[in-house]
Amino acid sequence: MLIITGPTASGKSELCCALAIALRGEILSVDSMMVYKKMDIGTAKPLECMQKVKHYLVDILEINQRFDAMIFLKLAKDALREIHSSGRLAIVCGGTYLYLQALVMGLDETPEPDFELRKRLYEIAKKRGKTWLYQKLLSIDKSYAKRIHPNDLRRIVRALEVFINSGRAFSSFQKSFKKEPKIEGFYIDIDLKELKERIEQRVDRMLKEGLIQEVKHLIQNGFEGFITSSQAIGYKELIGYIKGEKTLQEARTEIVKNTLKLAKRQIRWMRAQSWLKPVKREAAFEEILKRAPEAGRIRDLELNLEG
Repeated sequence: MLIITGPTASGKSELCCALAIALRGEILSVDSMMVYKKMDIGTAKPLECMQKVKHYLVDILEINQRFDAMIFLKLAKDALREIHSSGRLAIVCGGTYLYLQALVMGLDETPEPDFELRKRLYEIAKKRGKTWLYQKLLSIDKSYAKRIHPNDLRRIVRALEVFINSGRAFSSFQKSFKKEPKIEGFYIDIDLKELKERIEQRVDRMLKEGLIQEVKHLIQNGFEGFITSSQAIGYKELIGYIKGEKTLQEARTEIVKNTLKLAKRQIRWMRAQSWLKPVKREAAFEEILKRAPEAGRIRDLELNLEG
């Protein structure tokens, strides 16, 4: 399989689409929010590409269904088997690095999700703030707390949930992440200033394309009460605007700020992975075509057919 990742808004979906067409591949999405139906604009689903290239793990769940790394891993393995059996190249594309990490390094068994407890922890975060919960995590699992961002509420809550239910630190379940994967992938290396500009342009485009109406429709269907889907950046920030608690400009600023924070976390993780090779955005297509083993095989086949 060919693995392509990069920070949000770096252009990886367009790159993967072009590579899939060139290499006769199919795309396995590694995105924790593209799995949800009716969340099209805010998750930047590659709708045009989906008409040309078969995608897996996109539009597979209703917004009230849960999704996590364990579920992803099972579905991803099934998808890879299907792609391989069809004789196509699997192009793994996405920026949810926890899922990508699980795919290439494996995932240790952790306690089953406790959604009632998780809901209570999210409610505590609303009342006391993310910092309060993060300090609790620091006191019980400093090793894991130091590896995540203090604002990464989803991971803070999951770690506390596991500790409360098992009595064990979340980091004690993650030994497999120390393994070095025997695979090579690529990540889009992009200047942070350029990335911020691309994020701002994308947010403005999403708002113009009807993101507010999309969020309103989701709210009408109980969106705020759903644990996983409601955490999506671009959606949670607009809920306050729709309720009249903030201006549209304030909501836009929050979306840009939170997207940039996510991008920085993604970049830090990608740079720490020795198996991921950086490619500049402008030259990524040709560079990956040149370095991917499948490219040579397919080009030889085309030359033989032409001859």
